[in-house]
Amino acid sequence: MNESTDFFLRVYAVVRKVPRGRITTYGAIARYLGGSARTVGWAMNASHFQAKAVPAHRVVNRNGLLTGKHHFATPTLMQELLQAEGVTVQNDRILNFKRLFWDPAEHLPPEQRHSG
Repeated sequence: MNESTDFFLRVYAVVRKVPRGRITTYGAIARYLGGSARTVGWAMNASHFQAKAVPAHRVVNRNGLLTGKHHFATPTLMQELLQAEGVTVQNDRILNFKRLFWDPAEHLPPEQRHSG
């Protein structure tokens, strides 16, 4: 397994822990794992090919925008999945973003954090 594959798998493990009805950001995941938000974005683009589901719809940009929506089967699927979890989306933006934001650095145990 190469370094980028390992990082992608670690991204997926974090995203699978985001609770239903909550959202996180590419940057928050990157800070937690010690990588870049752009690389997290690349991982999320490839997440649809994982054997075990990755709730990629719960990952948005730092402003709460659904910037990854074009990587879903339809342009509205990301919003539909969020709304099915009780998240309100208007004009491709999460309403109540700060209230719904889930930061892995605050919610995951230290032993699961990136050490370097």
